[in-house]
Amino acid sequence: MAIQLVETRSGSNNVPLRLARGHFATSHSHINYYVDLTMTKHRLSEARQVAKQLCAAYSASTIIDTILCLDGTEVIGACMASELTRAGYTNMNAHRTIYVTTPEHTSGSQLIFRENIAPMIVGKHVLVLAASVTTGYTVQAAVEAIRYYMGIPVGISCIFSCVDECEGFPVKSVYTKKTILPDYESRPSHDCPLCKAGIKLDAMVNSYGISSF
Repeated sequence: MAIQLVETRSGSNNVPLRLARGHFATSHSHINYYVDLTMTKHRLSEARQVAKQLCAAYSASTIIDTILCLDGTEVIGACMASELTRAGYTNMNAHRTIYVTTPEHTSGSQLIFRENIAPMIVGKHVLVLAASVTTGYTVQAAVEAIRYYMGIPVGISCIFSCVDECEGFPVKSVYTKKTILPDYESRPSHDCPLCKAGIKLDAMVNSYGISSF
């Protein structure tokens, strides 16, 4: 089955959001919309636009030494690092720059940093960047990992969010459920209204993309 994506925008926002309505399963929940962020993460022109909007949420007093990229957001992370350093944002690492890195996931879904990557986290002010924050589980694990490695989490940014806050930090995003998808639902599989109505799953989705049934 082919999933039909619809491109939409909110207000004057020039970053497109590609959506498909249906019945989808993630590793944590069942959702009624698939938000396809593939092009936004990998197309440089869109990544730059996202970076500019997200950077605007942080004042010059926010110290950012490292951007920890989740869900394949490294291109956006690099654009944010460029924007933040160009704008003269303060950072305190020895090289007067911003690190852009990703965590490693173990088989048990734990986040770890190898010895060559850990210095980018230890004692650094770390901004967490995700593609989307819906349940918040992945971002929560990232913040916990930063703290475990003696880093200092300073914020959470993403393209699309369903929550306003996670781990005590406001979630800064380009799009929110309230502004673009007020009927978006994320439910545990045992409490999914679509399953209870006998509607079959259309696809499995994760940060890598979609696999239709």
